[in-house]
Order: sequence, then C-alpha cells, then structure tokens
Amino acid sequence: MKLGSSLPARDIKSESKREPQQVLREIFEMRILILTQYFPPETGAPQTRLAAFTRELVRLEHEVEVVTTLPNYPAGRVFPGYRGRFYIREDWGGVPVHRAWVHASMGKGLGRLLNYVSFAASSLFALSRAKRPDYIFVESPPLFLAIPAILAARSWGAATILNVADLWPDAVRQLGVLKPGLILRAAEWLEQWAYRKADFVNAVTEGIARTLIEEKAVPPHKLLHLSNGVDTELFRPSAPDEDLIEQLGLTNKKIFLYQGTLGYAHALENTLRAAALLRDETHIHFVFLGDGSEKSKLIRMATELSLENTSFLDFVPVEQVAAYLSIACCGLASLRDIPLFRGARPSKLLPIIASAKPVIFCGPEGETSCFLRESGAGIVAPPDDPAALANAIRRIARNPGLAKELGENGRRYAEHSLTWSKLVSDWIADLNASQSQNRMVA
Repeated sequence: MKLGSSLPARDIKSESKREPQQVLREIFEMRILILTQYFPPETGAPQTRLAAFTRELVRLEHEVEVVTTLPNYPAGRVFPGYRGRFYIREDWGGVPVHRAWVHASMGKGLGRLLNYVSFAASSLFALSRAKRPDYIFVESPPLFLAIPAILAARSWGAATILNVADLWPDAVRQLGVLKPGLILRAAEWLEQWAYRKADFVNAVTEGIARTLIEEKAVPPHKLLHLSNGVDTELFRPSAPDEDLIEQLGLTNKKIFLYQGTLGYAHALENTLRAAALLRDETHIHFVFLGDGSEKSKLIRMATELSLENTSFLDFVPVEQVAAYLSIACCGLASLRDIPLFRGARPSKLLPIIASAKPVIFCGPEGETSCFLRESGAGIVAPPDDPAALANAIRRIARNPGLAKELGENGRRYAEHSLTWSKLVSDWIADLNASQSQNRMVA
C-alpha cells in the first residue's frame, strides 16, 4: 500500500552532526496526522476535544492533517452537502481534512458495527491522499481504526499513538452491549494487538492510565497522558443571554442544564425521575441539549411521567453552548454505575466549570467525584438514587451563595490546570522525552 508522498525516514545518528538549532527545530516541529471517526462539524465530546487539540498543535507550529468520516454523528445520517460522496478534501481553519465514506448509523447492533468497519476500510483511501506524517494519532473508540493506522504507519515509517478515550471492549461488555462469545473474544484480541503494535498509548484519564498498566499490560514507557481541557476564552463567566431565555420561554426559571450526548451510558432516566420528584417546585426546570441513541426513549419517558419541567433541545454548535451555560443555574453530568466508569471523567464537566457554574454529578465514586472535590466545583450524588439527585438540585436552587462559591472555585481551577495551551505543551514535551528514551533503549 503506497500512502501519500514518500519522505525519507530520519537518520537519528546524523542529527548530532548538524547545528543544534536545526536538530531542535526538526524534533519539535512535527507532522501529525489525526485519524478519527469523530470531528467537527459534528458535535460531541470527542469532536470538541480533537478540534481543540488540532488548533493547539497548529498554534505550536506543528503541521497537522486529519482523516475522518463524512459527518454523520450523532443523528446517524450524513449531513447535507456531504451526501452521495465517497471522498472529499476540505480546509478546516488551515488544516487539510480528508473525509471518507461511512455507513451512517447510530445506536447498537449490526448497524453500528458496520458504521465502524466501513470507515476503517474507507479510511485507507483517505490516508493515501495525505502526506507522510511523523506520528499518526488515532482515536479509540472505535478500536477498529487501529488497523488502518498501524498499516499506514508501517508503510510510512511513522510512529503510532493510540489515543484511548474509552476502554473498549470493556465498556460494551460492562454495559451489556456485547455478550460473551466469539465477537467479544475477537474484540479483546484486537485490543491487545493494538496496544502491542502501537508505538505509544495515550490515556485521557488517570483511571484509564492505571487500567492500561495494571490490567492491559501496556509497558509504562509506551504510556502518555493527555487529559481533556477547555477553551477558557469561549467558556467564561458571562451575563445571562436574556434573548435566549425569552426564546425558550424560561423567564424566572432556575435552569439545570445537561449538554451533550444522550446515550445509554449516561443513565439519564435517573435525572427524569429526579425531575418528577421536583415537579411541584415550578421554578426548577431541566434542559437537555443534544442528541443521541436514547433521546427518543427519554422523551417518551418524560411524556409518560407528565413532566412539564423538562425541555429537550437539538444539539447546537459548540460555539453556541456558551450561551446556554450563561442562562443555567447549574450544569448536570451523569454516568451509569459500572466499574469502568470509576476511572472516567466526562468532558462535559469542563465547559460548565470554566463558565463559573456549579456541577452536580450523578455517578459512581471514582475519578470524577475526586476531581469535583479537589476543584471544589460541585456536588456528587450517588448513582441510581433519584431522591439524592433531587436533593442536590434543590440545594443548589435554594442557595445562590453556594452556587456562586462552587462556580468561582471551578473557574479558578480551569484557568490554572485545564487550558489546552498548558495541556498540549506539556504533552508534546512528554512525547519528545519518551521518543528520545525509546531511541536510546533501541
């Protein structure tokens, strides 16, 4: 398989014979190709994270290309303007983006499997249109993308960085999406193959990093860590958008906002049950902003419970989310109570705290609860306990001073520890140090 332009591999030994400034420039100015199934104009946690990562790499003067799908998430339909195409190349803020055909689908089952496999196959063509990179940064899940990434990296002589944003197939097994059998065993084999063949494995959370070392046998020298960050300029304290409040018909309401994917993993039925317990407190209103495989089921449940204190809105571009946060009294996040999610930290938390809004998290004890206690940015409610969640919501609604204090704590923490400029700069330094160490070992 011939991929893109063929540039000569670097001769590391000869670097020491050149001027130090030239060596440093070649080491630190890298060519990075991002291979991902999720990218803007789609919305969602991976899309937002990878967009910010891309922009920051460009700001640091690295050369970046992206290989991704025709946009289709989360609705499971290819967006207008992209339909009927197999491949398209476009410009995204100065970054070449190569888009390839995908079997658009959502939810679980065969359709979703075809969604993953189809892009793993079509991405090979898109990769052939890109330049040879120094690194291929491949997003997982879906884990299937490790196959074209590693094939392309071997053809180019590039290094592979497998970015583990979710431990798959652990997630689908614990959520009951896959039952024990041939398919699950094949997925576990693919997982181990990918960890073994990748040059580096990057963890998005500390919990994932621990699992990769302790349970997945990933050598520590291959492990990198790049946690989620937030754009503290886009998401910042601001006056409520009064026009938006009026447009939504929510004047004089205390708005509790859930923003993001409405999926099975988020156990949002518990939030609706909490809303039912709060139906008599008419100043409290729940807004669900986003789409996902569980949205229609949640809307039916809200109807069956006769909830007049809930609104379901379609997803909006990330730039518009700040306006919705400006009118919120508090942000909500939740995860289903499974062992895997003890090491998770939902990225939707970060725009909330950067906007100086408190967070209520409903989910298992673990990385997210520790994060909120460390930052002082929110309240943790136990999973599968709508009454406890309702009490936490009531506490925030009745105590503006507490809401203000938690919001200010979160904003300070975001400014100090969660800016993309700091996170990506530190990650690049770690990558260079690890690459140098691996060369010396080799």
